[in-house]
Amino acid sequence: MPDLTAPRAAAPGSPARVLTHSLVMAARCTRLSARNTDALLTSLILPVMLMLVFVYFFGGAIDTGTRYVTYIVPGVLVLCAGYGAAATAVGVAGDMAEGVVDCFRSLDVGGTSLMAGHVAASAARNAAATGVVLAVALAIGFRPEAGPAGWAAAAGVLAAYVLALSWLSAAVGLLAKSTEAASGFTFLVLFLPYPSSAFVLVDTMPGWLHGFAGNQPVTPVIESLRGLLLGQPVGGALWQALAWCAGILTVSVAASGMLFRRRTA
Repeated sequence: MPDLTAPRAAAPGSPARVLTHSLVMAARCTRLSARNTDALLTSLILPVMLMLVFVYFFGGAIDTGTRYVTYIVPGVLVLCAGYGAAATAVGVAGDMAEGVVDCFRSLDVGGTSLMAGHVAASAARNAAATGVVLAVALAIGFRPEAGPAGWAAAAGVLAAYVLALSWLSAAVGLLAKSTEAASGFTFLVLFLPYPSSAFVLVDTMPGWLHGFAGNQPVTPVIESLRGLLLGQPVGGALWQALAWCAGILTVSVAASGMLFRRRTA
């Protein structure tokens, strides 16, 4: 006779099973990130070094109407988030190339859980890197004026950007044929904040660049963070940033599902 008092296992494909597998995969990917010391240190140190270089090497020659460290920190936070999220592409591509995905699929772990694990690990990496960048920024003179609501809103915008870009990176990792190809996405993400309002005012750029710099997805995210952290009006930048993040996230999740099915067919 079956034991009717024993807890039933969640049915395959049920939300409870997907959530359980996602948490397990998130713990796995986070441990792998922690063990990859070189990549972890790079994700923590590179944004800080770039911030110090811009503030102390170029800051005296750049006029933004305010202290340069105050102006640049939101852009560095976005740069940091992008670099950390882009590493997801390399992790996913490595799992595909090394047969790890096939191993987990044999254990009835679905593609959603596998990708969600990488995205959760990306969020953990970014949280650590953001804390380091903010600590150094405060030490060199960054003085935010945000209240609790402003900090919460800024954290929400940054989290939305990390989530969207991490899922996009997961899709790129599924599309790439090797980890080397996937790592090329990191260059694109690192480059994108430069033709934006991250380091200089858009109006100081050549006229032919204004359209792109003012309307690419990074600019409204940076302007939202800058306004929220400094206690200034954000206007429509906040809604533009959230719209970009929602659009990228929706397309990336759908693309990840399609690419995963194609790669594992």
